Amino acid sequence: MKGDSIRDLITIESENGEQLSFEVEALFDMEGKSYALLRSDEQTVLMRVKEGKSGQQLIQISDQSEKESLLDAYQIAVAASPAE
Repeated sequence: MKGDSIRDLITIESENGEQLSFEVEALFDMEGKSYALLRSDEQTVLMRVKEGKSGQQLIQISDQSEKESLLDAYQIAVAASPAE
């Protein structure tokens, strides 16, 4: 990630306990659920945002077709309303 970024940063612990840092690329809702698109130099990750008693939690999306549908919808929305 570049040092001059203005995006929010988040740290996630991987399944093997490794700390991974990501920039929050986008937060969006679809079909009543909230999602976060996270990006690092090495990867882009899409996760579900779940409200819990202790705040928000990020939940991994294991269904590949759900991920693809979400990313397709996100790309269509961005193309229809590009940032300046």
